[in-house]
Amino acid sequence: MRISIDNDKCIGAGQCELTAPGVFEQDDDGVSAVLPGREDGAGDPLVREAARRCPVGAIGISES
Repeated sequence: MRISIDNDKCIGAGQCELTAPGVFEQDDDGVSAVLPGREDGAGDPLVREAARRCPVGAIGISES
């Protein structure tokens, strides 16, 4: 699984970081980012829930 964040869509709501803090963080500007080395999701079961909770659909998950 690969995780991506569309920075043009992200509004910094922080739902991803609240849901899966081991995978997501917010930068100094409040934009969400995937933690370094966690782009593959590392099997975290909360990644899909974080994507579902994103109010603007900025989190992408691909099965590659």
